Formats: sequence, structure tokens, C-alpha cells
Amino acid sequence: MNHQSIKCCFKLSVKIIVAILLFSVAADLQAQPVKPYQPARQQVLRAYKAAALLDSLAKKSVFKSYVNANWQTDEKGFWYRNLLAGDSAEYLYVNALTATRQNAFDHAKMAMALNKVLDTTVTAGSLPISNMQFDGLHQHVAVEVQKKWYRCNLKTYSCSKTDSVVIKKDNGFITGNIKSRWERQPAADSLSPDKQWAAYEKNGNLFIRSVKDGQTEQLTQNGDTAKPYGQIQWSPDSKHLVVFHINPVKEKPVYYILSSIDTLTRGVLKRNDYAQPGDAFSSYEMFIINMDDKKLLKVNTELYDFLDYPWIHWRTGDNRYFVFEKADRGHQRFRMIEVDAANGNSRNLIDEKTNTFIYESRIFTWYTAATNEIIWSSEKDGWNQLYLVDAIKGGVKNRITNGNWVVRNVDSVDEKKREIWFQASGVNQGEDPYNIHYYRIGFDGKNLVSLTLANASHLLSFSPKRKYFIDNYSRPDMPAVTELHRTADGKLISVLEKADIGKYQQLGLKMPEVFVAKGRDHATDIWGVVCRPSHFDSTLKYPVIENIYAGPQDAFVPKRFMNYSEMQSMAELGFIVVQCDGMGTANRSKAFHDVCWKNLADAGFADRILWIKGLAAKYAYVDVARVGLYGTSAGGQNAAGAVLFHPEFYKAAVSAAGCHDNRIDKQWWNEQWMGYPVGPHYAAQSNVTNAGKLKGALLLIVGEADTNVPPESTYRMANALIKAGKNFDLLVVPGMGHSDGGPYGRQKKRDFFVKHLLGVDPPDRNMEELNAGNP
Repeated sequence: MNHQSIKCCFKLSVKIIVAILLFSVAADLQAQPVKPYQPARQQVLRAYKAAALLDSLAKKSVFKSYVNANWQTDEKGFWYRNLLAGDSAEYLYVNALTATRQNAFDHAKMAMALNKVLDTTVTAGSLPISNMQFDGLHQHVAVEVQKKWYRCNLKTYSCSKTDSVVIKKDNGFITGNIKSRWERQPAADSLSPDKQWAAYEKNGNLFIRSVKDGQTEQLTQNGDTAKPYGQIQWSPDSKHLVVFHINPVKEKPVYYILSSIDTLTRGVLKRNDYAQPGDAFSSYEMFIINMDDKKLLKVNTELYDFLDYPWIHWRTGDNRYFVFEKADRGHQRFRMIEVDAANGNSRNLIDEKTNTFIYESRIFTWYTAATNEIIWSSEKDGWNQLYLVDAIKGGVKNRITNGNWVVRNVDSVDEKKREIWFQASGVNQGEDPYNIHYYRIGFDGKNLVSLTLANASHLLSFSPKRKYFIDNYSRPDMPAVTELHRTADGKLISVLEKADIGKYQQLGLKMPEVFVAKGRDHATDIWGVVCRPSHFDSTLKYPVIENIYAGPQDAFVPKRFMNYSEMQSMAELGFIVVQCDGMGTANRSKAFHDVCWKNLADAGFADRILWIKGLAAKYAYVDVARVGLYGTSAGGQNAAGAVLFHPEFYKAAVSAAGCHDNRIDKQWWNEQWMGYPVGPHYAAQSNVTNAGKLKGALLLIVGEADTNVPPESTYRMANALIKAGKNFDLLVVPGMGHSDGGPYGRQKKRDFFVKHLLGVDPPDRNMEELNAGNP
């Protein structure tokens, strides 16, 4: 063996020995009992001060995390603004053709030029430019400053005031007044498409007036102000009118009192019209009027008595037929119903039924302009996917998307190319199934193109004609990257920015961890995030606080870079703060979501508890003997429910603005998940009904002016706890609406967990303990 071989073997042996020693030390540390983190009160007071300082310093510690592209009308380039440290800013211009990125102008010279025409003085780092348009040769630029426009020569850097710039054309500018998008919308009226007739309602009945000679005719006879005809919709050829005989139902009121208006000596009673589960809806009886004979023809379909009135879609090229959509009350049936305007007969093009629920507000439909097809989203096969419906024959022509993943949103439909641009999650194996990715696919379900590849959650913005797109992607544990791509093939043109987190890292803050553990079925992955204190010591066991919101309408764990959050701020007091999405929330399979059906009290706790225990199994410093949680609104319901239904695990809860009884909360939300009619399961799962089960510590917070969840939901919970002889804390915030209690409520929340999970008295602010120097 030569000298070189002996030297190589020696190095390898040393590495092996070191590895064995490190493994032995790690094993010894793991075997040693980890002590609970039990700080002295002085430590806690210092932690409060440190957290407050971090709250301030971390607000502006991440830069270049997003590019808001302002495309030029020729689509050859765009400008954007970067906020930098010290409240300064820079303006950059990107030439998409040459992939070059440069300063949009000389900032110092631009400041000098603008100072000659502005009433105020600006500096190179604080140019207050809100809009820009360059000429074709990039020799002049029009800039908007404080709602006034100035035209600047980029060679001489001389500026002069100009009219409002709307767009540029060729090498010059077109000037005029900028109108808002609201002003551009056509006014809604009852004029027929051929502009020959005006239909209108008077004293509950329907009339038409000839535009030509002003002659009027009454078309209905049995309407009145209590049950009027209305919601008039014309056919495109002006030969038919669709009208509804309406039975209006006024929402019943709920009330609240503003107790603390400074100018008054009495509280002010406020009324809020508010439909609750089980309340009646307005109903609509559908009729057709043929303009040839002007007779009223009843459509052969049942009363439309759920979710307002339907909007109708006429068949292209044949104004005899139209389609409307109907979701039945209880959310277990959805139909596309075709109506023959000649005779009032109807048939179902699509009739979807389920034993649980159909998530009505997430249904996507697109009626093609020329081919009489409908693009429709449905979870009927277990995952939210897109289907192509034949609007003449009825039924599904073909699946457009297919797989055990979720279509999250449709961005646009290109009918000429027969392509759909959409967002989805769960397609890419091996990454977070909630990550948003962007795709393009043909109506026939072929030629699926993935526009985003990086293992992250993506946010795309397109140039006006979709020739280019800007991809901004990140993860909770990965700062944002912004790239420019060509849309045709997804090719990367340029990396525009990578988030600058240097200042953030200098604060000593730890990146959140994305953590995965199995749910109640021991097969499904539950995803969440973990925040640790910056002064974290792995030899100590830290109490856990869960940030909970288990509302079934969405998923709630952040999927993009978190920067500095309330969770991290709370962690600085000496907690492991976590958040996860358990079963019953959205954006996974239908089966995952169905857990919430008539079962909101479940709140995914079986999965959440296993997830936190899984975290403790991996990290000895996670103390599952001291677990608390907090939430607002549905999260407030969940937080209180935790110490009622799972007190063996959760020891302290802060519940803000909670919908503690689903019969008291808003109609549309609760019937979607709890079903209709209102049955015994509503009471069985109510926090109010189960208040006597309380164990552990509970703080209820409510704003007296909450118009989202009626304040009496919390008051009834408090009443039930009092009647059950339970100890709890109650904070009512005068004048506050739907909230976690605002700054004071968040302060009380921290104090509550410090007291009940750390066992330390929180700061006595009446004694100004946090203002009396360094404890």
C-alpha cells in the first residue's frame, strides 16, 4: 500500500470514529430526560420585551419578495418597483425580448428633474412614482407623481407637466382621462337587445313599452307589491322574456348594542338583518313571455327557493332553449336545467347528487360562445376536476382533467384554441399537496402543460396577451423567487429577484418548519408548520400552542414564505406554536373534506392531536402535557370545542368571536356543512349545549358590534358556563366587530397562555412592569 493510500485510509478512519462519537453523544442526549421549560418570571418579562422589539424590527426585514409588473402596451417589457432597506425604493425595467434587467432611469437625475416641476422635494431613494409609460425607443417616459403626470426626456432629464397618460402608441403618447373599471361597465337596464322594447315592473306587474311609439302593454295581472314580478332577462334575439314571480322573504334581524359612544349617555341599539339556519328564502317562480303573443307561460320546473334567483344562458344560434343552474337547499343536489321557451318544458343536462354535500360556491361553469358546450367542475369522482358537458345532448362529453389531485381555480378559457388555463394542487408527487401550480390543457383533456416546476407554491401573473408570465414562488421555509417565463413553452427567460432576507436572519429568527404526520387513518398525510422561539434550547421541553381554524370552506396553513407572523411572535415568549389542516378542511380529496359533514364539532381534532404527538415523537423538546390553542370565528368555535371535547389533550384555549352554536350563526355557511333541515345534530355539537364538559382554562373574547357572528353566540356560551358552575374568563371589547379582540385581545391571549401553560404571572401593566427598565 502506498503512502497516498495509507493517508486516505487514515482520514476515512477518523471520519468514522467521529461519526460514532457524535452518534453516541446524540444517543446519550436523547436518553437524558428533557426538563420542562419553566422560566422565572423575570425571564418571561424579558421575553415580552424581546418579542415586542422583534415585532417592530421584523416588519421591514424582507425585501424583493414580489414583483408587481407594469407591462408596456407593446408587451416588450415592463417596469416594477422594489422596496429596499431604509424605506428607499428602486425602479427597474425589464426587456422581455433581450432578457435584460436594468434601472428604469438614473434615479438621481430623475429626482433632480422632478424637483424642478414638483411642489415638494424628492430624493433618489424616495421617488413617489406610482405609474410609468415609456415610449417605443425608451427615450421618454411619462411618470405619475401624486396623481399628476409629467413627461420626462431620459437623455436630458428635463420634465414637464402633461395630461393623464392612458396608453402609448408607436413612439408617442395618447393622453386623456383614466376611467375606473367600474365606469367602463355597461349600465344594466331592461332594454331588449334589438332596442325595440323596454320591459319594466310597476306595482308588482310586468309592462313593456315600445321604444318606437311609446305604447305600453301590461303583460302580467296577478302581481302586487307583496309578490311582484321581476328579475327580467331577455333572449338574445329579443323574442322571449324570462321573468319571475317573486315571493320575497325579508331576513329576520339580530341586534347588538354599542355601549360606549362617547357623545351619548345611552347605549345605541343596532339592527342587523341576518338569516340563520332554517330560515326561509325568497322564492322565484319562472315564466316565459313570447313577444309574438305576449302570453305568460309557466316553466315546467319546481320553485327556485334557494340562493337568490338564477341567471340564464341561451343556446348559441338557437334562442329557443336556455339553461339555468339550480343547487337544492341542503347542498346535496346540483343541476343544469334546460328549458324549451316554446312550451316551457325542461330537462336536466347535468344532475349531480351526493349523500354528503356539494360545495356549491366552488362550482365552476363556463358556457362557450359558439359550440354549445359547458365546462363544469365537480367532485363527483372523488376529486375536484373539470368536465366538458354537451349543452345540446346533455351529459358529459369527456373529462378534461383527471387524477387524484384538485383543480383549485380556472384562470381563463381560450375558446378559439380550446384551451383552459387553471391552477391545481397535489399533481406533483413528493411535495406538499397544497402547493399551487399552474397548468394549461385542451378541452379534450389532452396536451396538459405544466407552467410551474419548482417545489413550492406559485403565484403567476401574465402579460396582457399572455405571451409571458411572471412566476413568484415560495414555501413557508423558503423565501420567494420571482422569474420571467415565456408562456408558449414555459421557458425561463430570467430570474428577476430572489428575496433578500439578510436583515431577517440578522434578527436571529428561525425559519418555520414544514412538518408532516399521519392522520387518524394512519395513511393520510396531515401537513402543518412549526414556529420555534429564537432563544430555543433543545434540552428543554416547551409548551405547544396551536393556531386553529378548521372552517371547512378552505385550508389555512400558510404555503408561502411566512416572514414574521403572530405565531412567531408568540413563540418568542417560550412556546412551540403550530398550525395544521386536519380532515374536514378543503383542497384535498372529497373523502378528506366529507369528514366535516354534519360534524363540525370534529374539527379534525383526531388528526391534529396525532400530528402534535408525531411532532413530539420526533422532537423531545415538544411538551404534549402542556398544549393550548387559540382561534377566531370558526376557529373560536374550534378552540372552545377543544377544551370541551378533548380536555385530556388541550389544557387551555382562547376563543374569539366563536360561532359556538351553529343554529345562531349565518345561514349560508352553516347549512353548507351542517345540512338542512336543522336537526338534532346541530344541538348535539353545540359548544353551548356541551358547556358543562369544560375542563381546563378558557378565555372567551367577543366584540360587542360583531355583525359576522352575532355576539349573543358568545354570551350564550358564557351563560351556559355560568349555569354549569364553570370557571372561565370573558373579555367583551366595546365597539369592536368580528375580530380576535384587536391589540388588547391579542395581549390578553398571550398573558393567558403564559399564565396557564408556563405557570407564570403575566406582566402587571398597571404597575408598568414592562416600562420599568430591564427586569
